[in-house]
Amino acid sequence: MEVFLERMKSLLGDEFDEFLKYYNSDSFFRGLRVNTLKCTADKLGFELRPTPFCKDGYYLPEELSRVGTHPLHHAGAFYVQEPSATSAVTMLGVKKGDKVLDLCAAPGGKSTQIAAALDGEGLLWSNEIVKSRALILLSNIERMGVRNAVVSSCHPDVLCERLHGYFDRVLVDAPCSGEGMFRKNSAAELEWSPEHVASCAARQLNILNSAKLALKEGGVLVYSTCTFSREENEGVITEFLRENPDFTLEDSGVSFGRPTLEYARRIFPMDGGEGHFAARLRKLSATASVGDAPLKPQKISGEIYKFYDETFVDRPFGENLEIIRDKLFAVPERLPSAEGLGVLRKGVLLGELKKNRVEPCHCAFAAAKPADCARAVSFSSDSGEIMKYLHGEEIDVPAELKGYTAVCVNDITLGFGKASGGRLKNKYPKGLRNLK
Repeated sequence: MEVFLERMKSLLGDEFDEFLKYYNSDSFFRGLRVNTLKCTADKLGFELRPTPFCKDGYYLPEELSRVGTHPLHHAGAFYVQEPSATSAVTMLGVKKGDKVLDLCAAPGGKSTQIAAALDGEGLLWSNEIVKSRALILLSNIERMGVRNAVVSSCHPDVLCERLHGYFDRVLVDAPCSGEGMFRKNSAAELEWSPEHVASCAARQLNILNSAKLALKEGGVLVYSTCTFSREENEGVITEFLRENPDFTLEDSGVSFGRPTLEYARRIFPMDGGEGHFAARLRKLSATASVGDAPLKPQKISGEIYKFYDETFVDRPFGENLEIIRDKLFAVPERLPSAEGLGVLRKGVLLGELKKNRVEPCHCAFAAAKPADCARAVSFSSDSGEIMKYLHGEEIDVPAELKGYTAVCVNDITLGFGKASGGRLKNKYPKGLRNLK
């Protein structure tokens, strides 16, 4: 990696020796972001120190291990995220009611951060071109309880052309050479070469030129990477602005990291994170915009509404119900046409239509608050009942409970089961269970 280090020396100058201390260290920056759709930081019970990159971001203590198996992680109370990776969404400045596109969204850290900022209002469209990664993205969207999202697996060119001028804000967290991840990901280091950097920069510029199409007049586009190279950061932004004079680089109002190109921000390990770059652009020109597609009303039987009302309180996911191949969805009321865009999910999957009944789905309970559920039982995060539940075992519940019941941990909905006779039959998905 001599070539890489020489490039870093040229980039950092007098700070290169300080960078080397981090580069050669086995101690990494670990972090989490509290999911404010479900809870606040005090619910976690961890010793946490805030990061400068996001108001809900915290450093993880080194002694805290296996957080991915923690009951509160299962419940979507937090997302494990490298601290500086939260900087781009902070710079995006999402407001409630915005329509936001996350164009390169897997595995979902930035998408779920956007969803928390939207707080159930507006629309989040999360796209990932690689289908296997899009499925991971969908799983994280579900775990974090996001109700107002569309998840797709579509080529950026196709998606942005079809959704022309629709979004208030667009995030492009571009695939990159990953120089900021070398300390944690040896595979990224082995793949690195100057040629790979140049290839990434060309691809990033193409993605940006697709993303611009989806943005409305006055909209905000944030470009970010987890790499250090000038070619993929300043170089891409400079060329994009040269090709698109109707965009301007603007101040995002943050103070973390260090400025570059006047208003863009760079983050190095010396700044408290593994490494990130982000730039905020605004579109100045007028553009034609696609509108919301008219709703196609379906005939929904009274039995389906009966199931909805017996399982949840006051129809918390709205009443815009849609049945697709024996699956019942509650979909956002305002959507563009999604036909042919590789959509994996719109809104919340409420249940599956079986013979003479509807069986609820885990992701509906994951998106519900305890008060949204007709029946709920709560345990502490260190209780034996929660450990058994996460193993897929039946657990004891109050005898008066009967029917589909939410299982909560520290008053945060985790999943559900079917209660009868003082026992709860476990409905936690097998693929999510703690097996050890």
